Amino acid sequence: MNTVDDRALLLALLDAAVDAIIVSDRDGTILRLNKAAAALFGYSVERLMGQNVRVLMPTDMAVRHDGFLHNHLNTGEKRIIGIGRDVEGLRACGKVFPLHLSVGRADIEGKIAFVAILHDQTRRKAAEEASARSQRMDAIGQMTGGIAHDFNNLLTVVIGNLELLEMSETAEKSGALITDALEAAEMGADLTSRLMAFARKSPLQSEVIAVSDAVLQSLALLKWTIGSHISVEASLADDLWSTRADATLLQTAVLNLTLNARDAMPVGGKIFLETRNVTLYDPYLAEEIGVEPGSYICLSISDTGEGMSRETRIHAIEPFFTTKAVGEGTGLGLSMVYGFVRQSGGQLTIYSEPGQGTTISLYFPALTDASVDTSAAQNPEDAQTRIGTGQLILVVEDDARVMRLSEARLQSLGFGCITATSADAAWDILQDREDIALVFTDLVMPGTMSGHDLAIRIAAQKPDVRVLMTSGFSEGVLRDGRIGAASSVLRKPYRQADLAQAVQAVLLDR
Repeated sequence: MNTVDDRALLLALLDAAVDAIIVSDRDGTILRLNKAAAALFGYSVERLMGQNVRVLMPTDMAVRHDGFLHNHLNTGEKRIIGIGRDVEGLRACGKVFPLHLSVGRADIEGKIAFVAILHDQTRRKAAEEASARSQRMDAIGQMTGGIAHDFNNLLTVVIGNLELLEMSETAEKSGALITDALEAAEMGADLTSRLMAFARKSPLQSEVIAVSDAVLQSLALLKWTIGSHISVEASLADDLWSTRADATLLQTAVLNLTLNARDAMPVGGKIFLETRNVTLYDPYLAEEIGVEPGSYICLSISDTGEGMSRETRIHAIEPFFTTKAVGEGTGLGLSMVYGFVRQSGGQLTIYSEPGQGTTISLYFPALTDASVDTSAAQNPEDAQTRIGTGQLILVVEDDARVMRLSEARLQSLGFGCITATSADAAWDILQDREDIALVFTDLVMPGTMSGHDLAIRIAAQKPDVRVLMTSGFSEGVLRDGRIGAASSVLRKPYRQADLAQAVQAVLLDR
């Protein structure tokens, strides 16, 4: 085999590798890298060639890199060569992400080269965080359930004795004190009932209910509480299936979520409530929501308020967690709602972005005798229909789990995928590549550009590239004008058939 063949084989091996591979000289200058490495960091191959590997490192690591390198060259000490370790990388958009790095050294004709293999740990870290969060929630649930049970027993004795004392006491002053003590004890009982609901140990008075009716009853209670600076709109399905749940706790859940939405909009805004039937036979969709495939009633409560950071979303359903000032909230409202929904066999999802608003959706299992619209149920074979012919789609999504699902969905439809974790990084990729047929982007993204901003820029400067946006915000929030045009948005959660139809429609619109 001659030298040309060797070079061609090397290049083929590099580009066939799924993990990122970077070859650098003794000073850290990049000599060669594969396409996976460029995509991982959000650059083009050409843009990284000749740069120092420090550009791919967070500042604290970059400033120490030359010292580590020189120490190895002078002493032969191996801190990472042939060993491997977990480190952090820096994407073009400025986002730091977890990596596993292994380095090999090659001495060729008196010259030293280093070969780095990098594996993206984002998905594994996200899975570990989800598992840890689930374990933490279970532990907190067991603890709070036990405490609430014992405390309820004590309160039962306290309330019973106070009531007996109240019946026998005639002095006006003593009677007032007893009344105050009874009210405080009953407040304590209410607090423990919410803890029990979170721990999924409180008995439910389940009955067949119409969710839309419960929402209307809750709104009637709230009409004097919301305030004139906030508008409330509702879109309640007329043909909503029935479910089995505790009607009182459902109304309490609506009250809690609506008042939370109000508190997130101190200067005013809009609250939008929606009910709809959802058929989740698409395995991707069921996995995204975290439920078993089947028929569900979805109740969404949205606001155009302050929104939540990623850290707040992670802890939002934990008991006693609150972002409100001391004395303004117990931190049990959302955890009580979560416990009630899970105990009812459903699931709670949160979609929120800082400065954009929040949509919280509750999924309740439809009764088995509900009249399911079979046209809405997706045939499993339809989910695997390959409408693509290898066209390249740029997926722009900052949530690692959702990105993984989006890639799998599009690849099953016959498309190739590259990814970016921000609209800014996506635009940089578009500047360097001419083979991208469509950009599939979340509407709200970190960085200087939103998905909507990216779509506008693409339309103006790269009109041959199609754009499909997606969002988890409720339809009412999308129509509010703060997010973008609802007509161009594929709303989360969506079925595989919905995705296929939307992508096909956008690609054909040329």
